[in-house]
Amino acid sequence: MGLIIRILISAVAVYIASMFIPGISVSGGVGTYLIVAIVLGLLNAFVKPILTVLTIPITILTLGLFLIVINVLMVYLTSYLVSGFHVSGFIAALLFSFVVSIITALIDAIV
Repeated sequence: MGLIIRILISAVAVYIASMFIPGISVSGGVGTYLIVAIVLGLLNAFVKPILTVLTIPITILTLGLFLIVINVLMVYLTSYLVSGFHVSGFIAALLFSFVVSIITALIDAIV
């Protein structure tokens, strides 16, 4: 049950972020938001740790700032995999990543 709630919270965060950030468009209904949340969650669970380990040297050189680039790559990869989700620009993907993280953390703390 907890997994379903987390997916719904992430879908709400994706919806809110797509409403406020120019350059992010989600075409479709509630199903697209749910698919984006699921794909983003799966990528963050499986692909992001591999990329993080592979990029340890550059992450150390940039004092951890390269992890932001990895987050943006996860958003771009989600955009590539989900047909109704489009990201136009690095800044839009960066803001989307930040906003989804903050909203998810806030809603998760409330629930």
